[in-house]
Amino acid sequence: MNTKLLRQNARKIVSRTILAADESTGTIKKRLATIGIESTPEINRQYRQLLFTAPGIEKNVSGVILYDETIRQSTDQKVPFSAHLEKRGIVPGIKVDKGTVQIPTLGQDKFTQGLDKLSDRLAEYKELGAKFAKWRAVYTIDKISPSDTIIERNAHDLAVYALLCQQADIVPIVEPEVLMEGNHPFDKDMVISEKVFTKVFELLKEYGVDFGGMILKPNMITSGKKNAKQADVKKVAEISLKVLKKTVPTAVPGIAFLSGGQSPDLATIHLNEINKMRNKNKSSYPWRITASYGRALQGEALEAWGGKKANVQKAQEIFIARAEKVYKASQGKL
Repeated sequence: MNTKLLRQNARKIVSRTILAADESTGTIKKRLATIGIESTPEINRQYRQLLFTAPGIEKNVSGVILYDETIRQSTDQKVPFSAHLEKRGIVPGIKVDKGTVQIPTLGQDKFTQGLDKLSDRLAEYKELGAKFAKWRAVYTIDKISPSDTIIERNAHDLAVYALLCQQADIVPIVEPEVLMEGNHPFDKDMVISEKVFTKVFELLKEYGVDFGGMILKPNMITSGKKNAKQADVKKVAEISLKVLKKTVPTAVPGIAFLSGGQSPDLATIHLNEINKMRNKNKSSYPWRITASYGRALQGEALEAWGGKKANVQKAQEIFIARAEKVYKASQGKL
C-alpha cells in the first residue's frame, strides 16, 4: 500500500468536482428512456463521449466515476475513455459495487453486493486505468428502517471494500447514502445520518483504513422528499456541517456530496451554502467539500442532447455551464 500515492490522488480527485457517470445498465436504460432513446452499448458510449469530450471539462471536473462497460470503451479516435480523461488532467475511477439487495425480514433494509473477488476486479480495473473506486450503501428511513443490523453490516462492507482498494493503491470513495425517499422529518434524517456515519468511521478505523487516502460521499441532511415541511437552504447547510463535524475525522482530505435526486439547481444551491458557511470557519471544517453528482450534473445536458448528433455541441455547452456552477458552489463563490 503506497500511502503517499493514495493521499496525493485523493487530494487531486476532490480538487474540483467529481462527475458520477457510473450508471448501471439498468439505470442508464431508464435515463435514456426519458428522452425516448433505447440504451445500447454504442448509444451509451456516444452519450458518455459527449460528456468526457466537452470543451473545458477539465477546468471544473477533477474526477469521473465510470461503469464497467464505460471503462472498456473508447472515443471515436479509439482512445480509451480512461486515457482520454487522464490526458485532460481528470482522474478516472470505477464503480465496483454490484447493486443492492433487499432483506425481506428487515423492512426496507438493503445490503450491497460485490465483495466476492473484489481484489481480482480491482487489479483488472487498475490495468484499465482506474485510480479510484466507489461503493454505495443505502439506508431507507421508515418506522423500522434502517435497523442496527443493516447499519453494522453496511459499515463492515464499506470498510472491507475501502481496505481492499487501498491495498491495491486505489483511492476508495465511501458512499453511505441515507435516502431522501419517504416522508420522514428533517430531524430524523439528521439522527440517522449521524448514526450511520459514526458507525462507518468506527469500522473504517477498526479495519485500518488510512483516512488520508479515502474520500467520503455522503448525503446532505434534508427532509424526506414527501414531507410537506422541507428544511430551508441554510438549515440544510448548517446541520449537514454539524453532522460532518461530529462524525468525520480531520484526516479525511475531502467530502464529495451526492445529490440524491435533488434538482440541479437545489443541489448546487445547497453545496454553495455549505461552503459559504465552511469558509467562515475553515478550522472547524478542515476537509475540501465538493460534489460527486450524477443527475444534477448531467440531467440538463441529457435532455438537450435527445440522442441527436446535431445537438451534441449544445448539450456540451449546457453540461459545462452546470459544471462551472457546481465548481463555484464547491468554493462558496456562486
